[in-house]
Amino acid sequence: MPKMKSVKGASKRFRLTSTGKLKREKAYRSHILTKKSPKRLRQLRKSGIVGSEDEGRIKRMLGVG
Repeated sequence: MPKMKSVKGASKRFRLTSTGKLKREKAYRSHILTKKSPKRLRQLRKSGIVGSEDEGRIKRMLGVG
């Protein structure tokens, strides 16, 4: 049986942490930044963790779980 292929779009967007959680970048940081406050932009710089309700689906896309 051939190897399973990971979904390449998911592998570019998500990284697995050492504890097994999924790391992601925050949305709304690509354009129209002038009207967003500096505090909001600063908070968008930090990475986020994928919620538990989506974690299983994304791990299956990555071929991890």
